[in-house]
Amino acid sequence: MENVTIRVPRDAAKIIEKLEQAGYEAYAVGGCVRDSLLGREPGDWDITTSASPEEVKAIFRRTIDTGIEHGTVTVMENHVGYEVTTYRVDGVYEDGRHPSSVTFTRNLKEDLLRRDFTINAMAYNPRTGIVDLYDGMADLERGCIRCVGVPEERFTEDALRILRALRFASQLGFEIEGETLAAMKKLAPRLSLVSAERVRVELVKLLGGRCPEMLVTAYETGVTDVILPEWNSMITTPQKNPHHCFDVGRHTIVTIQAIHKEPGYLAADAHDRCVYDMTMLLHDAGKPICLTTEPNGKQHFRGHPKAGAEVAREVLRRLKFDNDTINTVTLLVRYHDCRFDFKPDADFDRTMRRIVNRVGLENMHYLFPVMRADIEGQHPDYRERGLARVAEMEEAFARIVREKQCVSIKTLAVGGRDLIALGFAPGPSLGDALGRLLQLVLDAPALNERETLLDAARKILHEEM
Repeated sequence: MENVTIRVPRDAAKIIEKLEQAGYEAYAVGGCVRDSLLGREPGDWDITTSASPEEVKAIFRRTIDTGIEHGTVTVMENHVGYEVTTYRVDGVYEDGRHPSSVTFTRNLKEDLLRRDFTINAMAYNPRTGIVDLYDGMADLERGCIRCVGVPEERFTEDALRILRALRFASQLGFEIEGETLAAMKKLAPRLSLVSAERVRVELVKLLGGRCPEMLVTAYETGVTDVILPEWNSMITTPQKNPHHCFDVGRHTIVTIQAIHKEPGYLAADAHDRCVYDMTMLLHDAGKPICLTTEPNGKQHFRGHPKAGAEVAREVLRRLKFDNDTINTVTLLVRYHDCRFDFKPDADFDRTMRRIVNRVGLENMHYLFPVMRADIEGQHPDYRERGLARVAEMEEAFARIVREKQCVSIKTLAVGGRDLIALGFAPGPSLGDALGRLLQLVLDAPALNERETLLDAARKILHEEM
């Protein structure tokens, strides 16, 4: 163990060294040790120590009482905060989420015993090396998520750990050990004790991991009974249709895997990746509602994008997503299938302008990756044709942007003030008139000239008199 070397950032190592010089033990602990051993870049470096919070504050010049009642003090070094937490033993978890009290201890073993999984219960000191009391390194090598101690005790203490097990399995591509999995299944109903916000965080991380198929395990263990019953309906809905070769749930997983390979996703920030992942999760959530079956057994899902948008909005609100994410995901779910809007004899660019108007110019960069990912989850016989249609749509969209064609009221050559000057009264009739002008321009972009639209507006005003 002591031969393992981890590169600890200079400031984190400096904090550990200062604590040791003052006569205390100190280690980097938890996720930063796990990620370092896996060759991943840790997001942050947490430190655990035998020093009490007051003793930590006496050693360092700049500290913040982040969670001092639980033993955590944030030490500031070069404008970066490092959480330093005193070894502790948790009291009774009365609410199934948080200990009612904590007791500080000088024993590292007792502190590590309270942690969730073996891979998160390792500590490292640059001078003395790894402390691995529960075979976390062996579980890393095996690719195994295993609770520290008795799984039922860990999940009874904090039900959120059930979701964390699924999330880590997805992010790391690990399997969940048998006893741990059995305890998850037994105690899944306790997830009702977990706040929607915490469920949201873990679900987003699971979806963004390398193995979003852990959603199937979430279903099999009863987790989605509590946090996402809509998923249960999806994974139990078959698709007996020539366009599909998976049930709705497994189709959804393939589409999430596909969106992760899209250049737009790979270049996206955390917010946009969340939008993509939640869109793919919910894009067919309306299918169980809209399922119809012909006498010959063939199934259809007519109207599922609209129904899915309603389901998506309900799910996202329940999970306390921000309004921007709710509105964007709902919109993308509503129009993810819009490639079928093109009729054989239709003006392609005109149809595309109407799609851009509905989706919004600012959201089109999401739509094409979503559509391609959806197609990747369909029957192979239809993929080439579907992807070709999306490519045509992208070309048409590029023309619209390049030629600065009008696709919204705000890009009309006239505005509300112009129509008021003609005699329109502010209110619904004004909005209706602008909408009618926009329809003219969506049909024929060349009409988007000031005088042409003013003439058309005068005719509308005359009709109303």
